[in-house]
Amino acid sequence: MSFAASVLTLYPEMFPGGLGLSLAGRALEAGTWSLKTIQIRDFASDRHRTVDDTPAGGGAGMVMRADVLARAIDHASPPGDQRPRLLMSPRGKPLTQVRVRQLAAGPGAVIVCGRFEGVDQRVIDARGLEEVSIGDFILSGGEPAALVLLDAVVRLLPGVMGNAISGDEESFENGLLEHPHYTRPQEFEGRPIPEVLTSGNHKKIAAWRRAEAEKLTQERRPDLPGALPQPLAK
Repeated sequence: MSFAASVLTLYPEMFPGGLGLSLAGRALEAGTWSLKTIQIRDFASDRHRTVDDTPAGGGAGMVMRADVLARAIDHASPPGDQRPRLLMSPRGKPLTQVRVRQLAAGPGAVIVCGRFEGVDQRVIDARGLEEVSIGDFILSGGEPAALVLLDAVVRLLPGVMGNAISGDEESFENGLLEHPHYTRPQEFEGRPIPEVLTSGNHKKIAAWRRAEAEKLTQERRPDLPGALPQPLAK
């Protein structure tokens, strides 16, 4: 069964974007995953196709209406649909590699792309939307975040990456940032490849890579599990 993504958006023309290229694009063409975009305005009830209104209690900006968005979600995800319903939101839980792997192992996802100041809380609660954030910054809308999420997920689908093992040694997979990489030429602007990497001693190479990954993680991301001191073996 392929991974089926349904994206609810006011700008369906933003998809597939970069997902139509490279590994994700080839997988999309091959049917490894599918992408359907749904125009939220199609579910508005007035002739102006209005999807937003002023915030209750006053304030700047506009808020996406619960009734319009609920109809769009119900169309995309009818009863019995087992796919999680995600709302790309800066206040959501940070997207992690663990969550990405969980999504990649499932049947797909229904992704809502917010716009304006936000989405009426009632539709978030009523339709069980899982709010997801890709970082502590604000975008113009949820579409770029949805593209990021889908790129992270699609590359983990079976057969997408040429070498599946390569995904196991990347940043965040083991609570560590990835070790530095080198390739030819042997020397670049006076900087040689570390000698251990050309030694042919695989045990030493593995130890060096682990040590470098731990060092980078401690320096740059001390919040990650791999940055914590490991307990001594008994």
